[in-house]
This record gives sequence, structure tokens and C-alpha cells, in this order.
Amino acid sequence: MTFILGYLLIFSARIVDVSISVVRTLLMVRGKKFQAAALGCIEVFIYITVLTKIMGQLDNLGNLIAYSLGFGTGQIVGIFIEQKMALGDATVQVITKEDESQLVEILRGEGFGVTVVQGYGKNGVKQILHIALKRNMLARFFQIMKEFDSEAFITVMDTKDIRGGYMQRMKRK
Repeated sequence: MTFILGYLLIFSARIVDVSISVVRTLLMVRGKKFQAAALGCIEVFIYITVLTKIMGQLDNLGNLIAYSLGFGTGQIVGIFIEQKMALGDATVQVITKEDESQLVEILRGEGFGVTVVQGYGKNGVKQILHIALKRNMLARFFQIMKEFDSEAFITVMDTKDIRGGYMQRMKRK
């Protein structure tokens, strides 16, 4: 029973440690240095604590398996947490086969800032909609797009920083 508890402790601690690492890395990329540093301190504390337990028992295959499985699971959990937190901004480009002007009105009515640019594609002139938004508003944006044109061509790009321009507070529904 003590072995199983030990394996569970290693597995769980590794999930927490690696999840923190994933979120910390993404915070660093987005320029959130103080939050990343704080998470880094917690991450290293957990990592060293678990590593100390492992290093003292390298011949225990169960510890190594729990450590490895915790690492892999921690990656998945960390990405899930980051997606739920939806930190940062995104830029979306939309090309629709429907009436762009109607879509622009709908999006602006929901508080999204929309810029329309003319583009030239395989089938001639198209309007490209550029929308800068908070990542936590992507779900609402996709809901609108699904209702308006579920077959629109949409690209989403991570945006490090947004300055100036028109970004009204978006309506949450």
C-alpha cells in the first residue's frame, strides 16, 4: 500500500509540476514575466522535491513509470488549463462566401473591432475581415461564424500585443 501511495504522490506531483511549466512557458511567451517567475518558483520546488525521491530509488521501476506518466499527463493537463484560461490576444482573418457587409455589422454589433481589406484569390476579388480580439472571446466569435457561415475560411493567429485601434468591450453571452 505504501508503494502505491508513493507512486500516486510522484505521479500527482509531476502532473502539477509539468502543468505549471506549460502555463509558465506560455506566460513567458506573452511577456508576463512576473507571473511566469512566480510559477517558476513553485514549479522548481515541486520538481526538486519529486526528483529527490526518485534519485534515492533509481532501481524502483514503479517510481520511474509514475514519474514518466506524470510528465506526459502534466503536458495534457497544462495545455487544457491554458486553453481554459485563454490568456492573451488573437487576430482572426475571415473570408466568407456570404455578404461580408452583413457579417461586419453583426460582429461590430457584438463589440468586435473589424477591418475589411480587399484581397485577390483564385476566384477573383474577396473581402478579408481582420478581427483583433481577446482569446477568451474566440468561442463567441466561432459561435457567430457557425450561425452566419459555417464554411467560411478562418485563420486564427496568436497575437502578442494589441495597441491602438478600435476594441470595444465585447459583449459576453
